[in-house]
Amino acid sequence: MAVAGSVVLFSLGLALVAATLVSAVRTVVLPRAAQSWLTGMLFGASGKLFRLLANERRSFEARDRVMALFAPITLVLLPVVWVIVVGTGYTAMFKAIGAITWTEAFRISGSSLLTLGFAPVDTNLEHVVAFSEAILGLGLVALLITFLPSIYSSFARREAMVTLMEVRGGTPPSATQFLLRFHRIGWMDQLDQEWAAWEQWFAELQEAHTTFPALNFLRSPQMDLSWITAAGAALDAAALAQTSLVREPSPAGRVVIRAGFITLRRIADVFGIVYDPDPQYGDPIALTFAEFDEALDALAEDGIAVVDDRQQAWRDFSGWRVNYEAVLLEIAELIMAPYAPWVSDRSSVQLHPPKRIRWGPRGSRS
Repeated sequence: MAVAGSVVLFSLGLALVAATLVSAVRTVVLPRAAQSWLTGMLFGASGKLFRLLANERRSFEARDRVMALFAPITLVLLPVVWVIVVGTGYTAMFKAIGAITWTEAFRISGSSLLTLGFAPVDTNLEHVVAFSEAILGLGLVALLITFLPSIYSSFARREAMVTLMEVRGGTPPSATQFLLRFHRIGWMDQLDQEWAAWEQWFAELQEAHTTFPALNFLRSPQMDLSWITAAGAALDAAALAQTSLVREPSPAGRVVIRAGFITLRRIADVFGIVYDPDPQYGDPIALTFAEFDEALDALAEDGIAVVDDRQQAWRDFSGWRVNYEAVLLEIAELIMAPYAPWVSDRSSVQLHPPKRIRWGPRGSRS
């Protein structure tokens, strides 16, 4: 092979290896939403396949079973893809620096990457390349060993609050049921502590679900539960308590709503979901006054004191919900969330995949 051709081939192989290393670091090590093109391509292709299998002609139960496998299978495939691309890159590099045939280059690359040592190398340059591939192969294995436990640790912490929402807000979770249960057991004076717990949950959710976007697609153990419907129920309950109950407005309630909509927006940014970053008081929302009024009727019938001016309460409630409703509904549609009132019962969430998905922060070209 001519020198120029060897240089080009070696450079291409090195570029593949470097791109894979950057992908692994950005996916596993870098503590921010910065997914690489390789991770994005894999999840994008896998997502299209699973959404094709979970088509709208099937029941939600069947679609849920399909989508439950999406994130786990793709996460397992990710290190396999890394190894394949690294092996391909080093195969090109070994061919460029002296391997007689592509078969021989592939054999040396596989032997080095998997640290098997059955394919000997001759020159000092080949030794250097083989050693670097062995180190990289061991590094990818180490990343895999730490990657999945980290994800499932975050998943377990997330699901603890989802389960608590089932206890407090019913199945499917509902803001109305949440407040009714707190009233029936005499916990209305403990709402501030509840909002503080949910604020902490939202903070952890933002960190984990933007650093490891695959977490968004890991479904709850129970088919009719989801982290996004739990989030919606908590936010709506806080907004109702702030605007519609005869009680002093709570700073903790205001803070948890802010924590919630900031978290949902950060997650929306990861997937390129477009939303209004500065919605205004009075902007329309998908929820209707009739649904809101029905919820207040249910609260009043149970003995909870609700405000007399429901029109003003509706305006105030809408003024809170407008901050998070758009991203809440889009994310529910994105992950094919199960039915829940005021969340995944909006629009076409139970029927159609989202119109626009991008795996990476808005404006990111990585």
